[in-house]
Amino acid sequence: MTVEQISGASASTSKRKSEHIRICLQENVTGEGIETGFDQFRFRHNALPEIAFDDIRLDTEWLGRRMRTPLLVSSMTGGTNEAGAINRRLAEAAETRGWAIGLGSMRAAIEQEELAASFYIRDIAPSVPVIANLGAVQLNYGYGVDACRRAVEIAEADALVLHLNSMQEVFQPEGDTNFRSLLPRIEEVCRALSVPVGVKEVGWGIDAGTAAALASAGAAFIDVAGAGGTSWSQVEKYRQNDPMRRLAAEAFAGWGIPTAESIKEVKSRLPNTTVIASGGLQHGVDAAKSIALGADIAGFGRALLPRAANGETRVSVEQLIEQFERIEFELRAAMFGIGAASISDLQHTTRLIPAR
Repeated sequence: MTVEQISGASASTSKRKSEHIRICLQENVTGEGIETGFDQFRFRHNALPEIAFDDIRLDTEWLGRRMRTPLLVSSMTGGTNEAGAINRRLAEAAETRGWAIGLGSMRAAIEQEELAASFYIRDIAPSVPVIANLGAVQLNYGYGVDACRRAVEIAEADALVLHLNSMQEVFQPEGDTNFRSLLPRIEEVCRALSVPVGVKEVGWGIDAGTAAALASAGAAFIDVAGAGGTSWSQVEKYRQNDPMRRLAAEAFAGWGIPTAESIKEVKSRLPNTTVIASGGLQHGVDAAKSIALGADIAGFGRALLPRAANGETRVSVEQLIEQFERIEFELRAAMFGIGAASISDLQHTTRLIPAR
């Protein structure tokens, strides 16, 4: 790219990030006609749990770090001043409560170095896992191992996640839609980087066959990011100036694999691969169900955004910490209700049953 092309691309990327934040806060972007699938399951209550509530432990290990909780702030944003402030508030809450944190797509930081600061949170979150993030499709648009390595360096990250967002790109006005032969490029990155590389969807789920292919290519973890939460075709609908594509987006409001189905399917096929459950999780009971279905980590995204976007920084962080604490309490309470004293106990419970 020329200097002018890089400048133009980064300006476009930053503008898009600002629009995404506004739309996710102000518009109805939840999938329609599709649910996460968590309501299809319920926990069978144990009236005699034989444990004390204080005995329940949420600690786990991931990416070489001991974590106080099996919870993750899912990748959301970066690339603008507003996005940087959101990331730093989320990071402070994550560090306080012991959650891992993922960053939004770091393409803007690769295109324009001065935007890198909006993705740097390691000074605020020194002890928790931090995950850098790039769109896998960019590997077909000039990005390679060096760009991926740079994203990790900018964030001082413990891992990189490559996100798959084909349906978003189709409806994005400036979308990159060449997903041809991406798997060998993903494998090249997985084999070359010194940190673990995972792959995530952005809200339409991952099936077992795709997950198996990614794991064979070297993916260290799979974030299913299933359907039932934010629909990025709905988000892009609000940015779309083409009336035909705007109308067409409505036909895809119910597209995707429900989060619960995706978790169950992927973990069944890949029992030894770390699976992250994200996509529409709202509270700790959703997190408990996702772990009981086989997930190792439960991720929360847009549910955290309103508090993170509060312009009063101290108020915002305090509200986030309260929200994180509530989600943890709900998770612990669900575990108490079935007599599971540890995350391992929860993963192996037989008390998650069909709701009907």
